[in-house]
Amino acid sequence: MRSFKLIERYKSTQVHALTPPDANPSSTTSCAVTGKVNHHSKWLKLSQAISASVAEPLLPYGLPTTELIEPPIDLHLKSVNHVETLASLYRRFQTCSQFDKSLICLEQYSLLRSLGDPKLLRRCLWTARQNVADIQSKVVLSAWLRYERREDELSGSTSMECGGHILECPKAAMVPGCDLKSFYDHCRCRLATVDGTDKQIIVGDDECSTSNENSDVSFCIDDEEINCVRNKIAVLSGPFETMLYGSFIESKRVKIDFSENGISVEGMRAVEVFSRTRRLDSFHPEIVLEMLSFANRFCCEEMKSACDAYLASLVCNIGDALILIDYGLEETASLLVAACLQVLLRELPSSLYNLKVVKIFCSIEAKERLAMVGHASFLLYYFLSQVAMEENMVSKTTVMLLERMRECATEKWQKALAFHQLGCVRLERKEYEDAECCFEAATEVGHVYSVAGVARAKYKQGHQYSSYELMNSLISDYKSVGWMYQERSLYCSGRMKIFDLNTATELDPTLPFPYKYRAVALMEEKQIRASITEIDKIIGFKVSPDCLELRAWFFIALEDYQSALRDIRALLALEPNYIMFHGKVSADHLVELLSRRVQQWSQADCWMQLYNRWSCIDDIGSLAVIHQMLVNDPHKSLLRFRQSLLLLRLNCQKAAMRSLRLARNHSSSEHERLVYEGWISYDTGHREEALSKAEESITLQRSFEAFFLKAYVLADTSLNPESSAYVIQLLEEALKCPSDGLRKGQALNNLGSIYVDCGKLDLAADCYMNALDIKHTRAHQGLARVCHLKNQRKAAYNEMTKLIDKARNNASAYEKRSEYCDREMAMNDLSMATRLDPLRTYPYRYRAAVLMDDQKETEAVEELTKAIAFKPDLQMLHLRAAFYESMGDFISAIQDCEAALCLDPNHTDTLDLYNRARDQATHQQQK
Repeated sequence: MRSFKLIERYKSTQVHALTPPDANPSSTTSCAVTGKVNHHSKWLKLSQAISASVAEPLLPYGLPTTELIEPPIDLHLKSVNHVETLASLYRRFQTCSQFDKSLICLEQYSLLRSLGDPKLLRRCLWTARQNVADIQSKVVLSAWLRYERREDELSGSTSMECGGHILECPKAAMVPGCDLKSFYDHCRCRLATVDGTDKQIIVGDDECSTSNENSDVSFCIDDEEINCVRNKIAVLSGPFETMLYGSFIESKRVKIDFSENGISVEGMRAVEVFSRTRRLDSFHPEIVLEMLSFANRFCCEEMKSACDAYLASLVCNIGDALILIDYGLEETASLLVAACLQVLLRELPSSLYNLKVVKIFCSIEAKERLAMVGHASFLLYYFLSQVAMEENMVSKTTVMLLERMRECATEKWQKALAFHQLGCVRLERKEYEDAECCFEAATEVGHVYSVAGVARAKYKQGHQYSSYELMNSLISDYKSVGWMYQERSLYCSGRMKIFDLNTATELDPTLPFPYKYRAVALMEEKQIRASITEIDKIIGFKVSPDCLELRAWFFIALEDYQSALRDIRALLALEPNYIMFHGKVSADHLVELLSRRVQQWSQADCWMQLYNRWSCIDDIGSLAVIHQMLVNDPHKSLLRFRQSLLLLRLNCQKAAMRSLRLARNHSSSEHERLVYEGWISYDTGHREEALSKAEESITLQRSFEAFFLKAYVLADTSLNPESSAYVIQLLEEALKCPSDGLRKGQALNNLGSIYVDCGKLDLAADCYMNALDIKHTRAHQGLARVCHLKNQRKAAYNEMTKLIDKARNNASAYEKRSEYCDREMAMNDLSMATRLDPLRTYPYRYRAAVLMDDQKETEAVEELTKAIAFKPDLQMLHLRAAFYESMGDFISAIQDCEAALCLDPNHTDTLDLYNRARDQATHQQQK
């Protein structure tokens, strides 16, 4: 089944975090001037020439050395104790006021960024948006949700277009009040009928003018007289009432000279009409702007509000927004400013390249103007700065936005985040003293991880020993975490460095830098194959462009050009504009050079290669083949869709969604486009919309992908016999439609899974066998499950062994095989699964359960604790809480439950355990 993961956006993906020597960050212009820039690492020319002369042109700048490679400082908040922090957030959310809930969700979002789970992050933003009542916050969060979906990359869509969901709807954002029951609700935009014309209510002639008989006062402007009803004008504001009915001489006059009050004849006539009708529909926007200024001058609050709302409704594009926002700021028209900001924010990231937009947000004066109308907030600048950092980490625009974010910060965590991210940017810009000050400020407000930033900034200024002592003190003061040892390793050498790197991997096997360092060290010792084996360890479960690049160099040094080409092609699928050799050579150019040294494949050859690699679950190899096919046919939507499936399997969510959007943009028919839009909706949490897209596609044309999408979405829930039968019917219909073996194998596999759930084992076995006949290798796992349910455990074990032998990526196969053997063999398989992919949680839970069965309670808890330290997973937290409960440690059980509920507040089993543990803790205290 398809997976759903998000790779971190903001980290540099190059091997080194250093800026090339010819770069000058301090002179870097803003995003608006320079456009997107790539940050590339510094390379040291190879001290020893590559022995094979044929390899030299492919490595013109040599290989990296261990002296200069270093990990980036993580841009996000990082807690030294995830469980304690998450538990605290959950408690605060449950007890805080409605007003504070959105802020806590935002804090949770900032902490979970370092974990990189897109579902959690999206739910944080959804919940924050759900709990805000003010228009300013709703506008920002709605735009943020749209940005996370990257709808700006969908051809044919506009920034103010409503996707149908109330939490992201631009119109709903302009209405004050919370949307507490609208987590997945559709907005009214979908229900509205559109006839293609702009409807206006025309005010009748009898309403546009006041007859001489009714008027009892006239306002004279130049040579014109505007007849008015005195009491109607007086009602507009206190000053008018005083002027017309008070002790002023105007109260006795029938004609009042208004020539010096800054309003035109047309404007005053419009004021008169409004005084009687309370309507603005018939007036030109310029007249309404004049009325807005007039209302401000004479304190006509009702008229000001009406003008504000009317002008806000007219803002449809960035041109309108740039014109009207100055009027809104000048006249303190909050709703108009909100409407303008909404357009600018929903146009991100492209709007950041507009100098006029940058001027609105970046300077201190700009922030103060926004503050005058209540629109300068931490939330606004948090969103803007995150987008700016992604676009251009070292630009002046990024620095200014982060400075504004810092000025708006009020809570401790907000100050910590602002100072820490500003420190990271300063560090990238080589402004080391300023970076050190920022990191120290973040540390002072409680962000321990910023100590690593302080150490790095000191190191860059030549204070290596001071950096070492700083990290050494940190390790002594806190419970050890992997990143602490990784950072300290930069400031020592020899055996101590290797010890720290190995300890970092032991504590957190997901950190890429230790693998990269050890691989480069082996390369320097001319142990190239050993270096490849080392970097393979991290690539096996955490694919990233920098690691693929590093492995490609090693293959080039070995003159294994086919493997090097494979890795660079896969790298380009992840990051299409990747530049190698610190910006000297594009990866595309290196592909061209390598292609001359390998056998050329025709498009037919590529299909054969894809079929073979897909069958042996070689995801990186399959990705490389598809990349080659796309070079020949870049607009082939089917290939883009296949690319997205592979990227999802590799947990590269950002790249996968980009490929899926390209598939949608290049689709050749309406029914095909609907299928890809359905997958986009599904992958962003909108199941109902995905189902609707699939059904609409089927009505246009019966296709494999439409039926498969509909079956997949329906199957992603608790199926009853009736719904299972319907899913089976849909998959059978899909199999009747034309498609290739790769997709039909998946459909057969899914169909077999449904049959197993329904207890129809023979039919399931037939499906799996048919899938295997067309080389869908993963069907071995389904067949093993059938054998197991038929009490054929040995046969099940053998099926999984076949999968292990065939699959290139087989960590999950080892994990699954452990279910079909005795305890000792199961433990061996699970150890192998953990070694291949330490992010898989089942092995830790199984080993912990075995230890608990053996009454080794402390060891059982420790087995879970070491995994929770780098991956605070819901199931592991729940299991450890259950262990604590059985041990009588109810306080620890409660904390683990709270941390788990922070990740999923509706997890029924954890809620039951939480309530039970609290009751037991209360009972224990009463004793």
